[in-house]
Amino acid sequence: MDRLAQYRQIIQELLADYATGSPLGGEVESQTIFDPAADRYLLIDLGWDGQRRIYNCLIHLEIRAGKIWIQRNQTDCSLTDALLERGVERAAIVLGLQPPELREYAGLGVA
Repeated sequence: MDRLAQYRQIIQELLADYATGSPLGGEVESQTIFDPAADRYLLIDLGWDGQRRIYNCLIHLEIRAGKIWIQRNQTDCSLTDALLERGVERAAIVLGLQPPELREYAGLGVA
């Protein structure tokens, strides 16, 4: 399996695992959104908590130029650690949610 296909599989499995957790309160469900053509992957919470509409993007990952970009992580878990545990190299993980001038200090990939 080539690296790009491997990254897609890792991301999809990771988000599917996170989606099995139970969201907080109300009639809220976690949904995964996979767009392998554009290499964008999301985990969202969607539903209602009483009269309050819930729509929240918990995780947003992208594959750009052969690297996995963490664009958003609203969980208590380290996506970096989860990706490393699944065999992704440090240099292939970019913290897109950090300012570009700080990314080099994370010990991960840079764009």
